[in-house]
Amino acid sequence: MWQVYFKELTELMRDKKTLIFVILLPIFIFPVIFGVMGLVLSSTTNKAMQEEHRYVLVNAELAPQFADALFYHKNFKQIASDKSTEAELVAAIRNDEIDVAIIIPADFADKRSSAEQAQWQIIYNQSSQFDFMYRYFSELLTSFNEQLQRETLTKLNVDQAKLAAIIKPVDVKKVDTADKRENIGEKFGAVIAYILIPLCLLGASYPAIDMGAGEKERGTLETLLICPISRVSIVLGKFLTVLTTGLVGALITVGSFGIWGAIIGSFAGMAVVQEAMSAIAITELVLIFSLLLPISAVFAALLLAISIYARTFKEAQNYISPLTIMIFLPLVAAMMPGVELNSKTALVPIMNVALAIKELIKGTADYMMLALIFGSTLLLAAVAIGFCVHWFQQEKVLFR
Repeated sequence: MWQVYFKELTELMRDKKTLIFVILLPIFIFPVIFGVMGLVLSSTTNKAMQEEHRYVLVNAELAPQFADALFYHKNFKQIASDKSTEAELVAAIRNDEIDVAIIIPADFADKRSSAEQAQWQIIYNQSSQFDFMYRYFSELLTSFNEQLQRETLTKLNVDQAKLAAIIKPVDVKKVDTADKRENIGEKFGAVIAYILIPLCLLGASYPAIDMGAGEKERGTLETLLICPISRVSIVLGKFLTVLTTGLVGALITVGSFGIWGAIIGSFAGMAVVQEAMSAIAITELVLIFSLLLPISAVFAALLLAISIYARTFKEAQNYISPLTIMIFLPLVAAMMPGVELNSKTALVPIMNVALAIKELIKGTADYMMLALIFGSTLLLAAVAIGFCVHWFQQEKVLFR
């Protein structure tokens, strides 16, 4: 078994494609891709926050204080227009003449004097993912509403010292019991698992295809089978090689992300994130690796079984694609709001490991639950390895 393992590992290290997939991509390509994605998202968000919105305010003379606040806001630009009906303003927005229209009802003053609630209209395209415009408008309207409340209460001869308590009877002060690490872990823990687990699969994919379908195409599988080594030893040696490349690829990627993150964080002023992440102990990092080990074994066994069954390299790639999609489904489920680690989710493959990594990064892991996850995943790995060994012993599979 170990002879096959070292032989396969040596051949992989001589293969330029393996070096690219397992070493070059994790060290340089993936961090660059995620960095570019982050910069694009940050740039898009900043642009949306600073965008100037063209607006029309109908019946502005009825609310001069609000009209002035809107006029002097840096994110709004008034456009002169004779359009005043809803249909005309909707058409103007669709024709890109304006971005937003606010209609103050003609009876606003009468309703104010009779202490009735008035309904304003804001017309704009709500399909944007970055709806900062409505946030700015809401802030202005909230301030204007408070101002109107103060004016009304002053007319009623209410004591000025009590105005704040009347306008806002209850003021809430948040006291957060979670530390920085727990907050960051809750937000980014699932994302880290979302990156780590697929990387274990990706790092093992190419070597698995090469050692199964690749050997069939090259005609070297038959030569290996006539060697004085049992088929169990051959398949276990290949399995360990695939497992090693998967774990090495994931570890290199994590190390690369850590180094690049520290470099970028030192320039971007992300001291809070650095402080929180530095609180993760070596024990917890070892536990994360321990959880990745059995799930990587599952991936390695399944990938090798698929590769052994396939006739060609391309056929093996086609079979592996659905497996990749199936792996992402539980990872996405683990990122859903309200999904927590409990006795039920601890038995769901892949999702349980993702939730456990999240809890370890938060520093709130239940070690009994971790033991349950490790045990169930280890059992699944044993079943997958057993299937792979059985699969490799079938003549109808090897020589399709």
